[in-house]
Amino acid sequence: MAWNEPGGGNKDPWGGGNRNNDGPPDLDEALKNLQKKLSGLFGGKGGGGGSGSDSNMGKAAIAIAALIAIGVYIFAGIGIVNEQERAVVLRLGVYHKTTPPGIRWNPPLFDKVYTVNVTNVRLWSTSEQMLTKDLNIVAIKLSVQYLIDDAEQFVLRVRDPEASLQQATNSALRHVAGSTLMHDVLTEGREEVAFEVQDRLQTYLNNYQTGIRIEKVNIEDSNPPREVQDAFDDVIKAREDEERYKNQAQAYSNGIIPEARGAAQRVLEEANAYKEQVIAEAEGEAKRFEYLYEEYKKAPEVTRQRLYLDAVEDVMANSSKVLIDVEGGNNLLYLPLDKIISGGQAPKDLSSSEIDKLANEVKDKMRRESTTANSRRREGR
Repeated sequence: MAWNEPGGGNKDPWGGGNRNNDGPPDLDEALKNLQKKLSGLFGGKGGGGGSGSDSNMGKAAIAIAALIAIGVYIFAGIGIVNEQERAVVLRLGVYHKTTPPGIRWNPPLFDKVYTVNVTNVRLWSTSEQMLTKDLNIVAIKLSVQYLIDDAEQFVLRVRDPEASLQQATNSALRHVAGSTLMHDVLTEGREEVAFEVQDRLQTYLNNYQTGIRIEKVNIEDSNPPREVQDAFDDVIKAREDEERYKNQAQAYSNGIIPEARGAAQRVLEEANAYKEQVIAEAEGEAKRFEYLYEEYKKAPEVTRQRLYLDAVEDVMANSSKVLIDVEGGNNLLYLPLDKIISGGQAPKDLSSSEIDKLANEVKDKMRRESTTANSRRREGR
């Protein structure tokens, strides 16, 4: 039955009581009644509302509280994954997904989130003494640079991945050092040892599913034990001296051998040149003799005289004094050419005809002098 129907007792739900039914309900009065009921619900003294009104107000308060709780729950599940991070999500204890960078929402109490930095390069160092292949003890200081490559494996597969990394590093280092000679570990073989340790260590970590990727392994220092350090320093110094002497000997060899080869080649070239010269001169003399012989057959007296004059010319060219035998006389005339040449300017180059002319003039002059001397001797008798 409606409140304004006949027999309804004029019950006004807005608390108007015996209000006149001619107009609409008063809004201010309705708000005042609602305020009284709410104050009564939260401990205040309410107005004269009934039990039905109290029940409705309680339900409204519960709904508001529920909305606030839902908002808090939703807000608590919101998170941000940075660019350098990955978020591993477990839902009810089981792996659910790996969240990339960005805004994420995971229901609290149901999901558990582990955030892992996958770009930060981490460093771990160790210093150990170990036995080499030739049964010597060396102290090696090693550092490992690594980063997280798989966030899921790093969080879930191994309880303590970094502890596993340390143990695997020691194992790989001992294995490689145990198969390498001490000389290689201490000197030029250190870089190769580091490469082998890195490869073996990455294999171990992949087998363990740690989610770690090795960036670089560095052997920072490797030394023998302190008790024998001085002896090893002497050995290293001796090896350095050996290498230095080898380099000096090689440099000397590189300087001497090319010079010796050049000198030998020069001697060979000179010998070949002398050989060619002698052969050419011999062939030329043979050809000249053949030509001269042909001319001799044509005019023997002239050719003989010419040969004589050439021979005299060759002999006289190397002599500064000449003795001449005059025909018909018993005296030898001395012709001091060196004095004649020093007294005047000697001709530098004379032709064959000029030499013949000069020789004939000298002979004629000597004959005249000889004839004059003989005539005087006869007159004296």
